[in-house]
This record gives sequence, structure tokens and C-alpha cells, in this order.
Amino acid sequence: MLVVQKFGGSSVANTERILNVANRVVETYTAGHNVVVVLSAQGDTTDDLIKKAHEICDSPSKREMDMLLSTGEQQSVALLAMALSNMGYPVVSLNAYQVGMITTSSHGIARLKEIKTTRLNRELERRNIVVVTGFCGISKFEDITTLGRGGSDTTAVAIAAALGADLCEIYTDVEGVYTADPRIVPNAQKIEAISYNEMLELASLGAKVLHNRSVEMAKKYGVELVVRSSLTRATGTIVKEECKVEKMLISGIAGEDDVARISLIGAPDAPGQAFKIFSALAKADVVVDIIIQSMGQNNTRDISFTVDCASLNDAKNVIEANKERWGIAAVDYNQDLAKVSIVGAGMVADAGIASKMFEAMYDNHINIHLISTSEIKISILIDKDYMKTAMKALHDKFCL
Repeated sequence: MLVVQKFGGSSVANTERILNVANRVVETYTAGHNVVVVLSAQGDTTDDLIKKAHEICDSPSKREMDMLLSTGEQQSVALLAMALSNMGYPVVSLNAYQVGMITTSSHGIARLKEIKTTRLNRELERRNIVVVTGFCGISKFEDITTLGRGGSDTTAVAIAAALGADLCEIYTDVEGVYTADPRIVPNAQKIEAISYNEMLELASLGAKVLHNRSVEMAKKYGVELVVRSSLTRATGTIVKEECKVEKMLISGIAGEDDVARISLIGAPDAPGQAFKIFSALAKADVVVDIIIQSMGQNNTRDISFTVDCASLNDAKNVIEANKERWGIAAVDYNQDLAKVSIVGAGMVADAGIASKMFEAMYDNHINIHLISTSEIKISILIDKDYMKTAMKALHDKFCL
């Protein structure tokens, strides 16, 4: 049996926790399984490196940021390999180049294109424990790339898919997937099992327990995931194709306060206008989330959309350089917002879900700026200061 185990930054934050991870890995290995371990950078290492970069330069190049940030994962894998070797077990640590994790060339938000398995298989045939850097890749130009925050989850799932692993375990500092972030909603309940689609929506909407692209990849390749704590022996949450364990209409509440809204006011009401705007943003690698278009005055349209705050400056640069050419009358930027969402496969059959959500906001005097819906989720944009209140109110309304 081949098992891929991913440990997050909090799981390897210090020497004690690295030794704890080593013991967890050894348990799996001595049970007769082949093991590939994927690691994130220790604790706050990535944040510390970002801070160091900005002490040197206000706007460091994305290429050099990837070069810098990748060193965090290399520290983690080397330290764990040393711990396992000291315990008497055969182990080898590998970085993205040594494995052959090929990505696109979009620094900071690269996407995995291929994982070469020759070296991995060779090390596994030797019964080595293989410890691999998460989060990192190599472009066709042989430049180091990174997959975005949380990208180690995607690395682990991609390796599991490429090797045909029997199981992919995602270890973190919580005991599984909860109906809401337990740090915000203390009475959140752990979910025993959840479908790929529901987990993908939760991850995309701000639930930080799994990287959204890791869930997307797991669904595509049928990789069964288990999310569990590296600090306890709790059973965790299974993420799989079909899930009949949970009967609730709503599986979870997600909140994200790293949201900026951009409103383009008075755009010409003409064919191709939206294409011009969003294709220009896409070329600048700006990922757009919620998009709302409404009627303006005098044969115009108002277009509002959201991006994450880290992309706001890139989006501003594109818009300010093109707004006159696009015929935009005015632009409004607001980054004091949060997105709160309810997710559940059962909600498609219940016409009253939306009204209950809006009632919860009304009861708590929370104004809604934007609304976005799909078959299994409703998202609202509200003032950032009310995010925690909104999440608790929605959890009380739907999940208790």
C-alpha cells in the first residue's frame, strides 16, 4: 500500500513537532506501507520571509519571491529527513527540481502540469521514505515557482494521483473539516465525511483546511482524502465522491476577509465590453471571483467584481491604464469587505435557504453589498467588521 502524507506548517513548527511527525511517518512505514511525505514550511516561516523581502523592496519581483519562499519548504524536508535518519530509517529528501514537478510560469500562482515519477518510484523501490517539498515547482524555463498559499495540499494530491497512491492523508492542526472555523464559531461540529463538490466550494470560499486546487485535483483523479490532526489520534474527515453520512441541508459556513470589491461605473452597454475588461485582468494573472453586472444610466452598465486583496494593486494597474479606453465613467475600490458563504448539496431542493440566510443578516443588522449563488452555495459580501458575527449567526441558523 502506498500512502502520501502531507503535514502543514503548524505540524512541523518546531523540533518537538518535527519529531512527532517523524513518529507518525514511522508508524505508517513500519506497518509495511510505502510512504511519501509532503511538507510545508515551518510555522510562520513564509510570512517571515515575505516580511524580509518587503524590508528590502516595496515591490519585489514575483520570480525572486518564489526563489525566496521555496527555501522554507527545503528547510522542513531536510530537518524531517535528518530526524528519520537519526531514528534509523532509510529516507531521502527531494525538492521540486529533483522530483520533476513541472508547472506553468505564473510566479506565485503557478499550476502543476506534470509530475515525473521516475525518481519517486526509484526511491520507493529501495524502500526509502521519500520527503518532498510542497508548494513549489519548476517552470519550463527551469525557474522555481510556487503554487500559492496552501499549495502543499495540491502537491500532495498531485503526487498521490501520479503514483496511484491508495490513500492521501492531509495532516493539520485541526481534527478534520468542521461546519465552520472553530476558532470563530466555538460550537462548530466536525464533519465525518463530505463530498468533493461541497469541499471544493468550502475551500474556494475561504475555509482554510484544504487548498481549493487540491480538492479539484482529488475529484478529477479520484484520490480519496482524509483530513486529520497531526497532534491527536482523532479519525478526521473523509473527502470523497459521494457522501451520504451527513444529512444536513448545509454542510458548512465559510468566511474570508481577504476580499476587495472593484466597481466599474458607467461602462458602455456594448457587446464585448466584459471581454475586454476581464481578458486584460486575466493577462495580468488577476483571479476574479464574484461578478455582478447591473443596469446603469443612459445606456450604460455597472460591473462589480471581487478579487483577493493581494491582487488589488495588479487589478488597479490594469484598470487605471485602460479605463479611458474602455469608456468607464468612474471606478470605486473597497477592501474593507468580507465574503461569507453557506455550502450544502442539499440546499438545491430547499427554496427557503436564501430567505433564512437573509433573515439572519437582518436580525443582526448586517448590510449585504453583493450576492452570488450556485446550486450548492450562496455567498454574500458584507463589511469586514461583521464577518464573525455573520458566521456565528448562520451557523446557529443552519447547523445546530
